Amino acid sequence: MRSTSFLQICVASFIIYTMPATAQPVSVPIQIPVNPSEPIMQQDSIRRAIPGQDTPGPRAAKRPHRLEQHGDVRTDDYYWLNNRENPEVIKYLTSENEFTEGALLQPNRDLNQKLYDEIVARLKKDDSSVPVLRKGYWYYSRYEPGLEYPFYCRRKGSMQGAEEILLNGPELAKGKNYFAIGNYEISPDNKYIAYTVDFQGRRQHELFVKDLATNKTRAINFKLGGGDVEWANDSKHIFFTGIDQATLRYDKIYRIDAHKGKKAEVVYEEKDETFYYIGVGKTKDDKFLTIMCNSTISNETLILDANKPKGVFTPFEPRKPDHLYYAYHYKNKWFVLSNNKAKNFRLVETPDGQTGMANWKTVIGQRRDVLLEGIEVFDNHLVVQERSKALVQLRVIRQTDKIEHYVQFPEDAYDASLGYNPSMDTKELRFSYTSLTTPNSVYAYDLDNQTRVLLKEEPVLGKFDRQNYKTHRMWVKVSDGTEVPVTIVHHRATPLSGKTPLLLYAYGSYGSSTDPVFSSSRLSLLDRGFAFAIAHVRGGQEMGRQWYEDGKLLKKMNTFTDFNDVAQYLIDQNLTSPQHLYAMGGSAGGLLMGAIVNMAPQLYRGVIAAVPFVDVVTTMSDPTIPLTTAEYDEWGNPANQEYYFYMKSYSPYDNVVTQNYPALLVTTGLHDSQVQYWEPAKWVARLRDISGSINPIYLHTNMDAGHGGASGRYERHKQTALMYTFLLTLEGITE
Repeated sequence: MRSTSFLQICVASFIIYTMPATAQPVSVPIQIPVNPSEPIMQQDSIRRAIPGQDTPGPRAAKRPHRLEQHGDVRTDDYYWLNNRENPEVIKYLTSENEFTEGALLQPNRDLNQKLYDEIVARLKKDDSSVPVLRKGYWYYSRYEPGLEYPFYCRRKGSMQGAEEILLNGPELAKGKNYFAIGNYEISPDNKYIAYTVDFQGRRQHELFVKDLATNKTRAINFKLGGGDVEWANDSKHIFFTGIDQATLRYDKIYRIDAHKGKKAEVVYEEKDETFYYIGVGKTKDDKFLTIMCNSTISNETLILDANKPKGVFTPFEPRKPDHLYYAYHYKNKWFVLSNNKAKNFRLVETPDGQTGMANWKTVIGQRRDVLLEGIEVFDNHLVVQERSKALVQLRVIRQTDKIEHYVQFPEDAYDASLGYNPSMDTKELRFSYTSLTTPNSVYAYDLDNQTRVLLKEEPVLGKFDRQNYKTHRMWVKVSDGTEVPVTIVHHRATPLSGKTPLLLYAYGSYGSSTDPVFSSSRLSLLDRGFAFAIAHVRGGQEMGRQWYEDGKLLKKMNTFTDFNDVAQYLIDQNLTSPQHLYAMGGSAGGLLMGAIVNMAPQLYRGVIAAVPFVDVVTTMSDPTIPLTTAEYDEWGNPANQEYYFYMKSYSPYDNVVTQNYPALLVTTGLHDSQVQYWEPAKWVARLRDISGSINPIYLHTNMDAGHGGASGRYERHKQTALMYTFLLTLEGITE
């Protein structure tokens, strides 16, 4: 998916200068201080946008490339940028980075450094996760001061036992520009660890097996892994996912003897190109290995007795169009979440050996206003994660007599989620809770007594006091009468008015809900007088499955109009103004940013588009590009004329026009596998060429990373500081 929660990854930063009316184009512009009391220049009806006249920055060479579909001809002048092996492409991207450095960062070096220093200063240097008990060992990860990557550890019996370092992140990452653990699993006999590592940021994982007694590690000769790995119950065979080298589609499941190291065998191959992701796992009770095959709107689970790794995986329920289901084993039966005849899903059960739909018996029926998101199965309890009115609820049902209750939460806008609960024979539920003012917290909840114990709250070093911040939920009626939820936070000392700088964030695709989660880095904005708001626009799943369906395919325009309508509401209610309103989104949310600035540039002073999916028609017309074939159900297939022209009507790259755009900060990663770097690069080149915008446009490419940016704990916040510098400089805030 062209996703990733950019609310958590990069709700962060940007900078900008505004050129005076008499300025002429220059190759390395001088930063001009902004006076927040002055009207934003894009509202000046006297100043006209003239193509190429005022927009400073590098200019990419124009090499017209003809594209024709359904009798419609498009000319792409920057198609040639689609080649990361071309030295000329690298030179151009480097020149853009140098421009951003010279025009944005150097004139504001002190502010940028101060932001970075205070953001990382809030992080506890020797932080560690909450230990989890699994098969006699307590597992946790921890950081040591100054190091970018964690240690993955365990202790036998209790946390007073001797520490055993399973994976030494700092050592494994040594000499690497990028490092990320994909997944790791301990063998059932507790003697080995199998793990995968991405060394590039392109989701191409290498596979390793480590003997925990000798600390000797052996690389499995496989470098195109999907990231997941699972053991059979014999502690001998491991299963892992392979990906297609060209399209990066997850297409095969392999089995290998982890100790003999013979060639891996293919046990399953996904032939349907619209099924992009397949993964391997195991049921919570360790009785079955599972293969999950997923497209956007349908899936299929295959199962195999985990004691018989040489056997054949068989379908739990054969795939059907528009059918999504998720199976959980419990004793001698299965619980299944299914959207068959239930748009918001229903919960059913079925006996072992009779997994087909004909045997399913309803446990919790369909409800129009409640979405079933997931379940956690225990020996004596069933916990259901539900969503109603854009809020998560945890519903506890006792298995014996079906008596139930809901876990209570204190705020009117928050996020709660099921935590990691590997054991079935316990009455303790781990769950997480957070809000825009409450750091992420892990609780142990007694399912019988309905009591909770706070195990850990994310530490925020410094002078943080949650009472200094105020958050609430509002409902905004948009142009078609739909009410869209909006969550906002600001410092109590910051009055909301037409002079309040406000950053509005949204995602709005794939049914991915954007929940109001805490960010310690965001405090650097709030403490300087910014407000922050999330528009829970259609295309997500905050209000149920219909909310998602009303923001995809031929209804995708709702996502964009929802966002602009929310922006207009905030202005009309005098909570901010066009001179002080900013927008941000990443990936598919970056598409949202590209669309809203084409449609209503006058609403925003500045916009951050992180790894934005902006060349929709061209990308969706090329099945060799990673993700394309899997996303026909989300965006449509341009081979169909109706989808082609609808897509073209909103595609940001195809709709750049001569008008004054807000200041823009656009980010990308050279190795991005989800939104290829050339999409934002081409978009910026086209904006520079034909928009005539007098506001600056910055492109920053991380030459060592992919979709999620830098991998290090501290390194990633350099981009956060960049984004905040962009925002604060627009507001004339220099400290």
